[in-house]
Amino acid sequence: MDVFSLNKKAWDLEVEKGNQWTLTVSIEEIAKARSGDLKILLTPTLPVPKSWFPPLSGSRVLCLASGGGQQGPLLAAAGAQVTVLDSSPMQLAQDQSVVERENLKIRLVEGNMADLSVFPDLSFDLIVNPVSTCFIPAVKPVWCECFRVLLRGGSLITGFCNPVEYCFDEELANQGTFQLRYAQPYSDLTSIGDEERKRLFGEDAAIEFGHTLEDQIGGQIEAGFHLTGFYEDQWPDRKIAEYMATFIATKANKP
Repeated sequence: MDVFSLNKKAWDLEVEKGNQWTLTVSIEEIAKARSGDLKILLTPTLPVPKSWFPPLSGSRVLCLASGGGQQGPLLAAAGAQVTVLDSSPMQLAQDQSVVERENLKIRLVEGNMADLSVFPDLSFDLIVNPVSTCFIPAVKPVWCECFRVLLRGGSLITGFCNPVEYCFDEELANQGTFQLRYAQPYSDLTSIGDEERKRLFGEDAAIEFGHTLEDQIGGQIEAGFHLTGFYEDQWPDRKIAEYMATFIATKANKP
C-alpha cells in the first residue's frame, strides 16, 4: 500500500471536513505573535514553553509536516523565515490563505517528512514538528533527516503519541474500559483488519502507526541529538485522559 499517497488524500479530505488541525489561526493570534506573545502547539493542548525557542527574528525555521495555517504563520509573524513542508496540498493552501490575509512570507513545499532531500545540509536553525509521525511507518529516517538539515546548535521540537495510545481495544476504550489488545509497534496495516479499521475510523481515514519510545526518543539520540526538554500532554476528549497523558513533546539540540 502507498501510505504516503493515501494519507495525503486523507488529509486533503480532513481540510474539507474542518478537522481542528486544519483550521487557520485567527487575526488576533497573529497580532499577538507579532507583538512577541507567541503560542504554538505541538500536542493537543499545552503551548510550547517560551524557553524552547531561539531568538526568532531572522531565524530559519522548518515547520515539518505542519500544514494547516497554524504554526507556520505564527512563527512568520514572530519574525522567523519560515518554510512549511507538508504532504497535503489542501493543508498547504490553508497556510497560503493566512499568508495572503496577513501579508506574510512563507515558503510552502509539498513533500514527505522522511525525505528532506530538497533541502541542503545545515539549512535551518529550528525544526517544528507537531504530532504527525503517527502517519508514517518508520520514524528514525525523520530524525536523521532533521539532524542533517539543522545547523550545529540548532533545535528540533516535536510532539508525538505515547505508544500506550495504540495498545487498547478501541471500542472498549471509548467506553472507558482499557483492555490490552495490540502489541507495539502498532500498524493500521497489520495490527487490525481492514474492515474493522474502516468501521472504527472511516473509509477515508489516514493510516496510523504507533511507534515505540525507543524509536521516538532513542531514535533522536541515535541520530545525534541531545535531548534538553520534555513534557506530556493529553487529549481531553479521550477516556484515557482521566488516567494518564498520551502525548509527549521533546526538545532536542544538535551539538
